[in-house]
Amino acid sequence: MLDLLITNATFPDGRTGMSVAVQSGVIAEATPGLSAPAHETVDAGGHLLSPHFCDPHFHMDATLSYGLPRVNESGTLLEGIQLWGELKPLLKAEDLVARALAYCDWAVARGLLAIRSHVDTSDPSLLPVEALLEVKRRVAGVIDLQLVAFPQDGVLRTPGGIENMKRAMDLGVDIVGGIPHYERTMSDGAISIQLLCEAAARRGALVDMHCDETDDPLSRHIETLAFEAQRLGLQGRVNASHCTSMHSMDNYYVSKLLPLIAESGVSVVANPLINITLQGRHDTYPKRRGMTRVPELMAAGVNVAFGHDCVMDPWYGMGSGDMLEVAHMGLHVAQMTSLQGMRACFDAVTVNAAKVMHLEGYGLAPGCEASFVLLQARDVVEAIRLRATRLKVFKRGRLVASTAPVLPQIVVGEVPRTIDFLRQP
Repeated sequence: MLDLLITNATFPDGRTGMSVAVQSGVIAEATPGLSAPAHETVDAGGHLLSPHFCDPHFHMDATLSYGLPRVNESGTLLEGIQLWGELKPLLKAEDLVARALAYCDWAVARGLLAIRSHVDTSDPSLLPVEALLEVKRRVAGVIDLQLVAFPQDGVLRTPGGIENMKRAMDLGVDIVGGIPHYERTMSDGAISIQLLCEAAARRGALVDMHCDETDDPLSRHIETLAFEAQRLGLQGRVNASHCTSMHSMDNYYVSKLLPLIAESGVSVVANPLINITLQGRHDTYPKRRGMTRVPELMAAGVNVAFGHDCVMDPWYGMGSGDMLEVAHMGLHVAQMTSLQGMRACFDAVTVNAAKVMHLEGYGLAPGCEASFVLLQARDVVEAIRLRATRLKVFKRGRLVASTAPVLPQIVVGEVPRTIDFLRQP
């Protein structure tokens, strides 16, 4: 007897009437019209069944700290970094853990079951690192939490920055991070990339760097990162986050840069909600959009995903852990309004993000982990348009969250009428 059987589901690729059989936390079969005895059977009612959402770029050590010790009045990246610097001496491990766990509850309720979080290693105490390692231990049964050793203040401009990174990795942090554009000089930024990539190669670790998060078109550290990935044989193991300077670069340079990134196997994570908020702050009009060249990168064969980046922290006062909100903003900012473009934005918070994170057994095929979300939508475009209700969220075949369908009522005269926002099948 099966543990779980989902019937009458629509898959993200458009297949309808699909059934998913689950045994021991793994998808045993995914086929149309399956009928079999199961301990639990769920009729999807034609709604969209998707692999769970993934966030390949987040800062969980800062989440839900909005207003501490004050609000970012300018809305700039640099004031956010300054604010985080003011907050760090006031941090307590128990508060950081409590905020992170609260956010994890939000994430699970929204079908977000894999998160890659950068954790600041600039302070020699490594308090944020130890706190998030505790969070990772506590949520392990529900959320796959990856941690990146992130030198927020610059690994070279911070005394002991390299040693702090090594200590964080020794404690159990998974991935080597960096922020080359925040080093004192362009040459220091390039040196930091070389040192950090070499350290990752020695450890057999992945690399995920904040790269060129600036409006400066001369910030070209993505070029160095792609070169080092090839030189050290790290193809497919390196991610560049943000890359916002690319929106200000001239087209000729980008025409050379895109093939280099593709050849290096470096993936890119854009963060639409935050990029559109923090960048372009020095412009009057016209204002730059603030996000990297997502459709152009995708067309060049680069794996591009979307991250949430921030939720209620020194950089961003909004957010709720909803990756469909991220996809919705990405669709608009990148002007990806074709049918293919909108579907690509859904992929950017599911399959593409899972690829960035090197998640094993991700998907809806037999043999994949039975971790998926049932959405109150008929297809992926509708899911993004409505930021669809997460009806049921499963982790390894176990129900971990559920939300009642949204069916608003209006009253015209004395006759109540239920409104169904879904397109009829």
